[in-house]
Amino acid sequence: MSAAIRLRCRRLPVAWRSLAAGTRSYFASDARRALQTALGVFWLLDGALQFQSFMYSRGFPQMLAHNAAGQPHWLASTINWAADTLGAQLTLLNTFAALAQVAIGLGLLYRRSVKPALVLSFGWSLVVWWVGEGFGQLFANSANPLTGAPGAVLLYALIGLLAWPSERPAGLLSVRAARITWGVLWLSSGWLWLLTPNSTANATHDAIVSAPSGAAWLTTVQRAVAEAARGHGLIIAVVLAFASAAIGVAVAINWRPRLFLAAAIALNLVYWVLGQGFGGILTGQATDPNAAPLVILLAGGLLALAPIARSERCAITLLDATLAECRDVTTQRSSAFNGCATSRGPATTRSGHPEPSRRDLPRACSCSRATPSRRRMLPG
Repeated sequence: MSAAIRLRCRRLPVAWRSLAAGTRSYFASDARRALQTALGVFWLLDGALQFQSFMYSRGFPQMLAHNAAGQPHWLASTINWAADTLGAQLTLLNTFAALAQVAIGLGLLYRRSVKPALVLSFGWSLVVWWVGEGFGQLFANSANPLTGAPGAVLLYALIGLLAWPSERPAGLLSVRAARITWGVLWLSSGWLWLLTPNSTANATHDAIVSAPSGAAWLTTVQRAVAEAARGHGLIIAVVLAFASAAIGVAVAINWRPRLFLAAAIALNLVYWVLGQGFGGILTGQATDPNAAPLVILLAGGLLALAPIARSERCAITLLDATLAECRDVTTQRSSAFNGCATSRGPATTRSGHPEPSRRDLPRACSCSRATPSRRRMLPG
C-alpha cells in the first residue's frame, strides 16, 4: 500500500467524524432542535404512507366514512362529506395531502422554515383530527387508549407547541403548562379506561384481536396476549386507569418526573405492539404510526425539561443567597454592582468578614450558601 493510500485511509475516519459532527450540530444541536427533527421525520413518514397504493383506491374514502359510525350528527355529517369529496377527486386530493405532509416534514428539518411548518402542521392536525380521526372517537364513546385514543394527530400538535422556536424552554408553553398538559392527557386516558366499552370482561381481548397486524409473528403475539386477557378486562382497565392517572399527576406536580415518564414510554411500547399493531404500517393501509410513538416523543420532550425545572430552583436559591449577602454589606461609598454596593477599600460585613469581591462573588453565592429554611421555601 502506497503512502498516499495510507494517508487517505487515515483521513476517512476524520472526514466521517466531521460529517457526523456537522449533522448533529444542524439537526440535534440541543433538545428542542432534536425534537423538531424527530417531529419532521414523523411528518415525512406520514407523507410517505399517504403515497401507498391503498390510499388511491376506493378503500381509503370508505375507511374515512367508517369513522362516522356512532358519532353525533354534526360530526358524522362532516366526516361523510369529507369522505364523499375525497372519493370524487381521489387522485388529486390524496396527492395534495401527501405533499402537504412531506412539506411540513421538510420544513421542520430546515431551520429557517420551522415556524411556517409548525403553523401549517397546527392547521392540518385540526382538519385531520376532525374528519380523519373523528376527534379520536371521543364523541362515539368508543375511544380506547390501547388502540390510540385520543388520536395521533392531536399529539402532533402538542409536540409542535413544545418544538416552537422560542426563548422559553417549552416553546409556546411554560414548563408548568407543559407538565399540566401531559397530566390532562393521561388523566383523560385513565378516564377512558373506565368507560363501559373498555372495562367489560372481554374488552381488552376484543381490542387486541381487532388490532392491525400484517405479519404472522405479530398476529401470534397478539392472539396469545388476547387469550391471556380474556375475561380479565375489568381488572386490566382498573389497573391501567390507575397507572395512567399516576403517570399524569406525578409529572404534572413534578414529582419524580423521570421515573413516570420512563413508565409512560414502556407502557406505550406495549400499546404500540399489542393494541396498535405498529400503527398498521405492515398492512399497507396505515396513514400514520398511531399514537404510541408520538406519546413517546412527547415524553422525550418533557424529559428534556426536567433538568430545567431543577436549574430554575437552583437559580432562585442563588439569587436568594446573593441578595442576603448584599444586604449585609456595609459600604464606604455607593457603587452599583449587580444590586450590591462595593467600595474601593477592604469593606467588611456586619459579621466581620471581608466583603466578597467581583471575582469571589460566584463562589460566595453558591447553592451551598443557601440556608435550609430558604431551600424549604422554594417551589417543588
